[in-house]
Amino acid sequence: MDLVEIFHTPNPVIGVVHLLPLPTSPRWQGSLQTVIDRAEQEATALASGGVHGIMVENFFDAPFTKGQVDPAVVSAMSLIVHRLKHLVTLPIGVNVLRNDGRSAIAIAANVGASFIRVNVLTGVMATDQGLIEGCAHELLRYRRELGCDVKILADVLVKHARPLGSPNLTTAVQETLERGLADGVILSGWATGSPPSLEDLELARAAAKDRPVFIGSGATSENVGQLMRAADGVIVASSLKRRGQIEQPIDPNRVSQFVETMQESLAQPEEMPSMPSMVISKSPRQFP
Repeated sequence: MDLVEIFHTPNPVIGVVHLLPLPTSPRWQGSLQTVIDRAEQEATALASGGVHGIMVENFFDAPFTKGQVDPAVVSAMSLIVHRLKHLVTLPIGVNVLRNDGRSAIAIAANVGASFIRVNVLTGVMATDQGLIEGCAHELLRYRRELGCDVKILADVLVKHARPLGSPNLTTAVQETLERGLADGVILSGWATGSPPSLEDLELARAAAKDRPVFIGSGATSENVGQLMRAADGVIVASSLKRRGQIEQPIDPNRVSQFVETMQESLAQPEEMPSMPSMVISKSPRQFP
């Protein structure tokens, strides 16, 4: 996966558009136009703030299904992503929660999106939706059947989940890339808004070799410079919202501050400052 070719930078910031509840979700409000308007506002705010890519996901559809989403969700997301592609000139990705990689890649292939995010590509994770099994076998064959080159970014030991057994992080990264054939991996903290440890990022980057490693949660203007010393890119949502609150819309000023801070830190000579809040080792990753 050539990050420069896709994002025009070796260290992309991917901002997330959290869609308002979609048709058939418990909190659906009955107006798709309202969802579209909010998505367009947030995509514009992200683009004006300087991000290098945008991820669109049905974040407010919780509680999620662990498998295939309703066709109405696929239809709505296809329409929204298509509109955003004509609104901004950035590469766009799709994440269909909780783990509907097949729908995500179908949307991406048909509207010309560049990448998708898959929470569980390999292995088995215990989640609040139940046991979710990896979908690599089906997904990679479906991508070939569609004849597209949509890139697959896969979470490793994804947040809001626990693996069956006690896998080693290095092995999990290697299997996701070498056996699951992901194009890049994502490392998150334990939950939305919590960052991965620097040590885990370093282990993931070493295991990934020449494949990209993304920070998947918890990046802020305060810690992104340190975290990016062991990552290639960052996917960010919560800290770009007004007052940093997840239910609020994107704040373009916070976006600009985040991007500028990250770029400034990458331009500085590499140092490894102490990180009291992120020195706890989870490798081999321990789960309660």
